[in-house]
Amino acid sequence: MRYVVGYTANERGRDALNLAAALARTQDAELDLVMVDPVHSPYTAVYPPESGYRDLLEEQLEQWLSDGLAQVPDDVRAAGYIRNADSDAHGLIDAADELGAGLIVVGASSNGIFKRFTVGSVANALLHAAQVPVALAPHGYSRTEPLTRITCAVGNRRGAEDVLETAVQTAARSGLPLRLVSLVALDAPSRDENTVLEAGLHAQDRLARARELAAGRCQVTAVVASGRTIENAVDDLDFDDGDIMLIGSSRLAANNQLFLGPTASKVLRSLPVPMVVVPRNFRAGGTSSPTEVTE
Repeated sequence: MRYVVGYTANERGRDALNLAAALARTQDAELDLVMVDPVHSPYTAVYPPESGYRDLLEEQLEQWLSDGLAQVPDDVRAAGYIRNADSDAHGLIDAADELGAGLIVVGASSNGIFKRFTVGSVANALLHAAQVPVALAPHGYSRTEPLTRITCAVGNRRGAEDVLETAVQTAARSGLPLRLVSLVALDAPSRDENTVLEAGLHAQDRLARARELAAGRCQVTAVVASGRTIENAVDDLDFDDGDIMLIGSSRLAANNQLFLGPTASKVLRSLPVPMVVVPRNFRAGGTSSPTEVTE
């Protein structure tokens, strides 16, 4: 099991590293810290690149990567890589593909409210192009101990079954309890007094399906969270520091790719715990689960 960590020598990089350590301890995974060195182009700070400048940059990147590896807990296996790429997102996606990683871990933008998400350019690019799940660490994330619960947002649109199957397999492998959540925004034009009741019936249907898939390998529960908006519904949920939330990619995404839809974007604005976004038509047994990859 290998996870690629998009490491940067700032708060965002530390958030990603902490989340990666928590995930690795949950599944006994190995971390690959990746720093991206931009390729030479007319748009870099110095062009043509001067040898002295390049030498200083490479030396600095190596020092930052060494510092990052020193922060990894002793019981977590980790290696470091510096990759040349035209963008951070492309470098991380290529690294995940070449290393056989089943997850890319990055931090939220550093200007977000403490323990809330403000998705930066790198995370945004990954959420529209990656072919493996992407884990987002909220700003200020400090937990490195193993996770304690998986929450999965369940819907009724195309791709919802993929996310449910991934969540069940992940929970079963890790031994964590799984909580299914049906989110309801009551201010939507199509909502009426039966909306919450219908959401409850849907949640029970998904609960029965999840328990069938789990076959007793993990505990599964289901809840309905409602509010005036999706953000309010998320605020109504209880989370602890050991939670992580799985959500599916938009139905607009190509097969086996990510595309962050409007509901997931709204969830991000209020979510106080890490989020894992799962590609459309992703199969945990065939490609990899968000917390496991077969080497």
